[in-house]
Amino acid sequence: MSDIIICRCEGVRLHEILASIEDGANSVQGIKKRCRVGMGYCQGRTCQPVIREVLINKLGSNPIDRTSKIQSPIRPVLLRDL
Repeated sequence: MSDIIICRCEGVRLHEILASIEDGANSVQGIKKRCRVGMGYCQGRTCQPVIREVLINKLGSNPIDRTSKIQSPIRPVLLRDL
């Protein structure tokens, strides 16, 4: 179960996120700094809600999340151009 990929863009697995929490991360930003989750093409649109749920389950309360934001791409790219 800990081998589930949470962030498809960066290939981050659940065990890496759990290790980040054990290492002291108590926010999405803290996890992001430790294992690059949410730094791929989608900028966390897919994985950040899952990460918040993992944090709530592990910490027992809402995560500290003052600076977490989803960033849009600098310039939109058409899929056919990729």
